[in-house]
Amino acid sequence: MEISCLEVIRELSNYIDEDVKPQVRADIEAHLSNCVHCTAIYDGLRNTIVLVGDGRSFELPSGFSQRLLNKLPHK
Repeated sequence: MEISCLEVIRELSNYIDEDVKPQVRADIEAHLSNCVHCTAIYDGLRNTIVLVGDGRSFELPSGFSQRLLNKLPHK
């Protein structure tokens, strides 16, 4: 069965957590092998999970928060 991009995106978190049925896993893997867009989303989500979950933190450069706030649109 062919799975749509929307269905893949909805299931990506479960797929990464290995919490999908074998047929859904196979459908997602087949879809990812042919869809650059969904593969990019999958890679980004997986990288985010790894970065957040690794427990490391780092110091932001001095003044970074203020520079960021200055660049955001003001309402």
